[in-house]
Amino acid sequence: MKPILPDTTKIRVADLNFFYRDRHILKDLTVSFEKNAISALIGPSGAGKSTFLITLNRLWEHLPEARMSGGVEISLDGLWRNIYDRKFPVTDLRRRVAMVFQTPNPLPMSIARNVSFPLRMAGNTDREAMRQKVEEALKMAYLWEEVKDRMNEDARKLSGGQQQRLCLARALVLQPEVLLMDEPTSSLDATATDVIEELLLKLKKDRTVLVVSHYLDQVKRVADRVITFADGVVVSS
Repeated sequence: MKPILPDTTKIRVADLNFFYRDRHILKDLTVSFEKNAISALIGPSGAGKSTFLITLNRLWEHLPEARMSGGVEISLDGLWRNIYDRKFPVTDLRRRVAMVFQTPNPLPMSIARNVSFPLRMAGNTDREAMRQKVEEALKMAYLWEEVKDRMNEDARKLSGGQQQRLCLARALVLQPEVLLMDEPTSSLDATATDVIEELLLKLKKDRTVLVVSHYLDQVKRVADRVITFADGVVVSS
């Protein structure tokens, strides 16, 4: 019998094990996460935090020597979904559960096309509607005023902090319900970090945020809950 969880639960993980080659990285994890909250994942390097994030959007599945057991369910559009059910397309999952990586990864194309890329991949063809959604996402990421006159420039010319916010806008353009962030400020200066932290606090009003961080001061500033990993297990939450 499944444990009774509060109505505010957004993600529930049960008996999760993850292996890469001969390494047992995640070990019998059972944990749940609340909606409209920021959960910070902390712990030493190699503890399994980043690996855990990619089990929540199946991003690991391209690794031929990786395997996983256990269950992950996420409440999407108000319905509980087993995200590993093969009838649930991974493309649909990643539209609702987006990820921002530690190192910004702008695509080799213009600023506008970077942010509109997920929309085009999702089959959107209405140019005016896409333009409006791109503008909204850039405003949400506090980047619009800095790039609105440069939309056709190569995104790779942006500064590091701008590139990170661009990648965040690209993740937000499809209005995901869950946002996964893997050390999003590790390569940023203090000013850019402040902007990202302010944005995180704003984003949780409409979505669930999981963020890996090594900065305890940052965790104290933004997190509603702290989950500590050590050697592939959750040692406190």
